[in-house]
Amino acid sequence: MKKLVAMFVLLLAAFALVACGGGDDTTSDTTAETPTTQEESGGEGEKEAEGGTAGAATVDFEADPSGALAYTTDSAEAKAGKVTVNFTNSSPVPHDVAIEDEAGETIAETEVLAEGSDSATADLKPGKYTFFCTVPGHRQGGMEGTLTVK
Repeated sequence: MKKLVAMFVLLLAAFALVACGGGDDTTSDTTAETPTTQEESGGEGEKEAEGGTAGAATVDFEADPSGALAYTTDSAEAKAGKVTVNFTNSSPVPHDVAIEDEAGETIAETEVLAEGSDSATADLKPGKYTFFCTVPGHRQGGMEGTLTVK
């Protein structure tokens, strides 16, 4: 009976390692390792004159390519206004990115995905926001950071 219990524990440990570990047998073209903030160029004065948002911002997030419960950074910045959140996950472990305001309400969220990318858009006011992975246990495992909007 003790051997059966020991074998069961080893089997569970093996499954946990397979689920959390990531093989690196695929190639990916990841150009940014840290989140970046970009402003769309051209016509900013025209957008303001038309009542639109001038210089809409883009923030890029990437899950750790090895499949670890982490993003490639734990902080990012964006300008206030309409912000597009781009998320890339090149690992086979499913992740996403969600943006939460100071009240704890989720205001933007990408799809949970493995080996792909998705985007979400939110109108962000100046302040501190939290970005995190909504997959159960991932946020508690360290997949979160701070987004500062100025």
